[in-house]
Parts: sequence; structure tokens; C-alpha cells
Amino acid sequence: MPRASRTRIGQVAALLADLDAEQGRAVALAPMAGITDLPFRRLALGLGTPVVVSEMVASAEMVVGGVQARARAALGLGCAATVVQIAGRDPQVMAEAARRVADLGAGVIDINMGCPARKVTGGAAGSGLLRDPDRALRIIEAVAGAVAVPVTLKTRLGWDDDCATVAPLLDRAVAAGVARVTLHGRTRCAFYTGHADWAAVGRRTAGLAVPVLVNGDIDGVAAARAALAASGAAGVMVGRAARGRPWLPGQIAAALAGRPVPAAPTGGALVDLVAGHHAAMLAFYGRDLGLRVARKHLGWYADAAGVPAALRSALLTAGSEGEVHALLPRAFAASERHAA
Repeated sequence: MPRASRTRIGQVAALLADLDAEQGRAVALAPMAGITDLPFRRLALGLGTPVVVSEMVASAEMVVGGVQARARAALGLGCAATVVQIAGRDPQVMAEAARRVADLGAGVIDINMGCPARKVTGGAAGSGLLRDPDRALRIIEAVAGAVAVPVTLKTRLGWDDDCATVAPLLDRAVAAGVARVTLHGRTRCAFYTGHADWAAVGRRTAGLAVPVLVNGDIDGVAAARAALAASGAAGVMVGRAARGRPWLPGQIAAALAGRPVPAAPTGGALVDLVAGHHAAMLAFYGRDLGLRVARKHLGWYADAAGVPAALRSALLTAGSEGEVHALLPRAFAASERHAA
């Protein structure tokens, strides 16, 4: 194995060791398009999430200086817990995007080989690369050779149930310099149907010489413990279950470390959290775009808290920041009474 590869693996192993010492097991917030933007990542970190990953950044857009790509890669965190995920199909473009992201201050660069969306796989990117392992390896080699920061990989069990390329690809990826692997317990063709196969994650990664995070259906402490037991992974990555519950990865981290688990915010504390998140989104995106982007988060908060339908609808159709913030106490006080 090249010396640079051993160095990167050592860096990630040290990071995970630090997290293990503080958190019990490594817990990360998954990259989610349109969700894990800078305001959400800051919020999750403040609520105890050890590691956060940016939403997927298109490498070609990053290379040409696209404003949206730079916004998705926005850091503003100044810590090694910041991971930026890049996606694409061209090794040299991916390498250049990795250099630019590293220059922005990313602590770790993650390669996306797991996104199942047709608009991504149709361009032979994301999990589409599982059908072309040689191209996937060239991308890994190019990215790992382009930057000094650790490079990680997120992927799925395979393209479909008949695909047997993932385990050999992971071995080759580690030899090429990948320092950590996150494996979602579904194939691409499964999208998000059924239940993640955590045991299959363990079978695909058995003997792998780097830390593994298990991903898929980690929706609470019990699921995290079950996924770790079934997969033998070093930690978990929490995805869709964190929508409307940005405190969830922090709760899981605390539980796995044997520390007291902080209670989910309710009542006034939840109002303050949602209001702060909403204001941060408007500051980040600007008023008009921010109001539109924030609506899905308001919907997820409302769903998680059991907000009555009429109040939920009012929140999602409010036309100003002031109107939203005026509705929040009513919405979440009502949900608290409803939960009681």
C-alpha cells in the first residue's frame, strides 16, 4: 500500500479513535441532498452529532465555480468533523473538485457511489458506478492522489441483488487510499424500500482493513445497537430519521458512549430550536429562497412532534419569517398537549 494511503488511513483511524473515546462509537449524520446544508449541519453538531457530512456536491459544477456547488460545500465549521461529499463520473474532474473542496477547509472528502437517483445514475455517477468498478477505482485513485486530507467512500450493497462487485471494489478502494467506508444496507435497485440488511453490510466488509460505518434505517438507539451487532461495524451513519429530529444522532452517540441521553426538545425549547434553524436558513439562502427551502424542514419538525394538520398547513404556507415565528408557539404547544 502506498505510504500516502497508509497516512490517510491512520488519520481517519485516529479521528475514529478520538470519537470512540468521547462518544463510545462513531456516529455520523449522512449526506442528504437538499437537507444537510450548512445550517442543518451546524445545528446537528451543536446538538451532539460527532461527524456531519455535506449534501452531495456535483464535481463538474464545483470545477466550473458554480455558486450552488460552493454553497453545498460551504463549511464555516472549522473542525475535522466536517466531511464534504463529491459525486461525478470523470476521474480528473473529481480530482480537481476534491482539491477545491480541500482548499475550502474540508476535514475529510467523501466519494459518493451510493446515490440511487436516476438523474445521477443515468450519468454513470453515484451508485451507477457499481456497474463499472474499473471506472470507480480510477475515480478513487484520482481523488486520493489529489489531496492530503483523508478520503472516504459511501456506497451500497450492489446495483441489484445479483451484483457481486462491491466486496472486491471495497478491497481495491482501500488499496487505492480510501480510509473509511460507509455501506448502506440496500442495493441501488431497492432504493429505500424494504429494510436495510445490516448483516449483509458485515458480510460485504468482512476483513476490510479500514473502519466501516453501517447506514440505513438507523432511526434510534435500539436500531443503532442492532445495526452494530449485525454488521460488526465501527459506527453508524444516521440519515432520513434525522429529518425533523436533528438531535437524534447526538442522542445515539450519547447512548452508545454510555452517557445520559439528552431528551428531545419540547415546548418552548423546541420552539426556540425551530425558530433558530429557520432564521439561519433565511440568513444562508436569502429571504425568498430561504422561506421556500425551510418549508420542508418545518413539515418534518411538525410531523415528528405530531402538530395538528391545520397548524402544520399554516406553518408551511406562511409568507414571512414573522408569520412563521408567530405560529411556532401555538403549533408546538398544541403538539405537546397532544402528545400528553
